[in-house]
Amino acid sequence: MAAGNTYEAIATQTLGSSVATVTFSSIPSTYTDLVLVINAFASTGADIWIRCNGDSGSNYSYTALWGDGTSAASGRGSTLSEGLLTDYYGTPSSAQPNISIVQFNNYSNSTTFKTAISRANRANSGTDAVVSMWRNTSAITSLTLRFGGSQTFSSGSTFSLYGIKSA
Repeated sequence: MAAGNTYEAIATQTLGSSVATVTFSSIPSTYTDLVLVINAFASTGADIWIRCNGDSGSNYSYTALWGDGTSAASGRGSTLSEGLLTDYYGTPSSAQPNISIVQFNNYSNSTTFKTAISRANRANSGTDAVVSMWRNTSAITSLTLRFGGSQTFSSGSTFSLYGIKSA
């Protein structure tokens, strides 16, 4: 038996001007997983960070791997006020967009911490793989993206959130 479409568009944002944050709110709990696709330019190169449900407590950690085809490295962070989505080679800049795909598995489960698994890249530099954890058992109902400094997402950047339907 052929399966139907499993990805269902929840919301898409295309920026008409530069902004410091991008938020998806009122995320329904009717899917098994979420997928966020980012195609972003930035005012200058910077890491992309995420907060779930507006939580800015020290409830996040991450493990990141990055490489450029010649060398690779890794890093970790814990007890942070937000989760990391892009780290080194995958960070957007004014000249090169980043393309990120972020998966939130079991995002509405009320018994487990939430993880975001992201892969980000820029064609002229390399790629990142990052796993961030939000140490909270609440269902994810909103996501806010921002940069680590005063950078902004540039006009024309797109952000699309999809829900994965149960098989």
